[in-house]
Amino acid sequence: MWQSGGRWFAHVLDVPAYIEVTGTSRASCLAELRKATGDDVDLIIEVIPVVVGVAEAAEIMGWDKRRVITYIDRGSFPEPIGTLASGRIWLREDVEDYADHWRAAHPQSPRQPPRTPNRKKQKLPKKPKPRKRKVSAPA
Repeated sequence: MWQSGGRWFAHVLDVPAYIEVTGTSRASCLAELRKATGDDVDLIIEVIPVVVGVAEAAEIMGWDKRRVITYIDRGSFPEPIGTLASGRIWLREDVEDYADHWRAAHPQSPRQPPRTPNRKKQKLPKKPKPRKRKVSAPA
């Protein structure tokens, strides 16, 4: 079973006919799979976990990527499950759990602006350039 685009999918590999089912949740997908195969069949379900990299972890946390790297370097971020050529990866579930615990331990003070992912710095308007005055020569 795997999740993609907000839906769950499953297919049966060891049968002559190709069987694929889908559902809006893991439970509904499993129910559809059970309907397609029947109750007398033993099913072994492998769930493919959702993994995230630094960019996705930063989005979940509401931080930028540099802050995630800082927490990793300090040993304050969950251990990655692996490293690819593109960088470290974590189970999305682990990062979401860490985000929940971090937010509970660091409540937002009323003076701080709300934490929003990818918040850009506000640019101040440019000061207008002073106008050059034309000085007329005395006649």
